[in-house]
Amino acid sequence: MTTLSPLAHSFVSHFGEMGSRWGINRTVGQIYALIYVSALPIHADEMAETLGFSRSNVSMGLKELQAWRLVRLRHMPGDRREYFEPSGNAWDTFRRLAEERRRREIEPTLSMLRDALLQEPASPEDAHAQARMREMHDLIEQLTQWFDEVSHMDAQTLSKLMKMGAKVGKLLDFTGIAKRGAAKPASHGHTGTEG
Repeated sequence: MTTLSPLAHSFVSHFGEMGSRWGINRTVGQIYALIYVSALPIHADEMAETLGFSRSNVSMGLKELQAWRLVRLRHMPGDRREYFEPSGNAWDTFRRLAEERRRREIEPTLSMLRDALLQEPASPEDAHAQARMREMHDLIEQLTQWFDEVSHMDAQTLSKLMKMGAKVGKLLDFTGIAKRGAAKPASHGHTGTEG
């Protein structure tokens, strides 16, 4: 593979641009995208030629992708070169990128918030700021716990859960309305007979 089809080229270019927003540089993003869309495992020389990158840039990019566990090494019979392929499906890719971003960005924020919440507020303004920080801490912690639970699901279960998304929201809305409706007569002192 020395030239990419327009379809593959579009994906590889876009993934490179998006990679920088996900915490990986453009070159690494393009290398990963090329590996991801390749029908067969691909070696570093072929990547360098296809993408127009230096061999050293490809080697550094592959090391980073291996550190993120996004690619795996393969050996072909009778060939001493190292070949690479994606280490999983699209969900595995998303999960690993999210885990890495969590380690780099979310966990330091949670750590700072925990430290701030342990301090004794010195003024009413500090108490207010601390209350706001607690809201943020609790939300981030809930989201990370949810992500932990979801990330351990297999792709098929996750797909079913995602398809149920709107239905789950409707069910929660219904049960919330049902609870409010059941509580309302008691809170207003009604006996249950409307007159």
